[in-house]
Amino acid sequence: MEMPAPNPRVLSLKPRLVERLQAVLPAGAVIHDEAETRAYECDALTAYACPPLCAVLPATTQEVSDVLRICHEMGVPVVPRGAGTSLAGGALPTADSVILGVARMNAVLETDYDNRFIRVQTGRTNLSVTGAVEADGFFYAPDPSSQLACAIAGNIAMNSGGAHCLKYGVTTNNLLGVTMVMMDGTVAEIGGACMDAGGYDLLGLVCGSEGQLGVVTEATLRILPKPEGARPVLMGYDSNEVAGQVVSDIIKAGVLPVAIEFMDRPCIRATEAFAKAGYPDCEALLIVEVEGSDAEIDEQLGLITQIARRHNPVELRESTGPEESARIWLGRKSAFGAMGQINDYMCLDGTIPVSQLPYVLRRIGEMSKEYGLDVGNVFHAGDGNMHPLILFDANKPGDLELCEAFGADILRLCVEVGGCLTGEHGVGIEKRDLMVDQFGPDDLDIQMAVKDVFDPKWLLNPAKVFPLQASQTRRAA
Repeated sequence: MEMPAPNPRVLSLKPRLVERLQAVLPAGAVIHDEAETRAYECDALTAYACPPLCAVLPATTQEVSDVLRICHEMGVPVVPRGAGTSLAGGALPTADSVILGVARMNAVLETDYDNRFIRVQTGRTNLSVTGAVEADGFFYAPDPSSQLACAIAGNIAMNSGGAHCLKYGVTTNNLLGVTMVMMDGTVAEIGGACMDAGGYDLLGLVCGSEGQLGVVTEATLRILPKPEGARPVLMGYDSNEVAGQVVSDIIKAGVLPVAIEFMDRPCIRATEAFAKAGYPDCEALLIVEVEGSDAEIDEQLGLITQIARRHNPVELRESTGPEESARIWLGRKSAFGAMGQINDYMCLDGTIPVSQLPYVLRRIGEMSKEYGLDVGNVFHAGDGNMHPLILFDANKPGDLELCEAFGADILRLCVEVGGCLTGEHGVGIEKRDLMVDQFGPDDLDIQMAVKDVFDPKWLLNPAKVFPLQASQTRRAA
């Protein structure tokens, strides 16, 4: 993956830059030793790494504003970083950039149960938002697989979802307002503590903008009362295509489960060896969960199991209690770690219409044979957000490049059937050069014109989202 050459002028500014940053930040908040900056050289897309010029760890919105103002004045690029869990290289630095990490910004600023919102600093982890309100009977709905570690800042940047997004939506459906610092240090308040704030919907523009427009330091999030109960059902099938058809039929029937999760044989075997969740020996597995009162759950699961039986399941197991529910979910929650024990892999993030699941799964299987690389499929099937895991050997010359080519073809397939390049991981560096497969020149030009307004010097999160040549041309203009 090509990255821009560092700007020699910016590299020469490091001593003065560090001096100015240390003047506005507390002791220890500026990391500039070359060995120490290596901790920030990559995110969860570990195939690519580049130590930054330096890293800063502010603790307040004012400190973020001071950092951005200094970097803007000196013409130094800035890469915002949440917890570094991005799978698309969204927080990969350039050699002449400053990493701005929000890890120290993790406070709960306000909780309002009457109006059902919580305001937090964006370095707070996803799961700890629910942790702050669950004793009072509330929860925060978006639940990415990395929720134990990922930060709200990154969730907003990539518009993250999770297993329960089918019913509750992704981050944008649960975000009410933000405090955002723009590249020149200007602090903007966008949205508020209600669902529909007045004025232009700039909040919809910011959520999913991947750090291209500003650094979000505070977020007002919607919290919901915990449901009365929840119950999953596990279904095993003899083929990926049949399981995909079951998903399509459930959605067409008008049932709204809280989650529909899919795993294929490679993932099932890996998770069984790793977590021993008691999954059946089959080609494809679905976990469908519904919520509500006991009567609501019984009614919904009754219809879902009727649909499931029409497709001759290898196994159909409805949970009988909390312990069994936890075991049903155990393997799914362990899937990514379990696959990592088998081999190196690249996790993709294409989104397709649910009706296209059987076809796309079949084509991925065919392409796997063509490329000679195995694929494990585990994803949020209810909203068509796919996460194929392409297995490769990072120590074998040419295998990474082959894996990337295979991944690009899978993502092009998603676009061809009416889907898009990303559902929640973002574009980052991974998919930036595939943007031309989804958007025409005019579409891309309009998107880049929006960045021109917020970041005229193109200093925020360089070499991401837009095709590299186009973004470099824009920055030089």
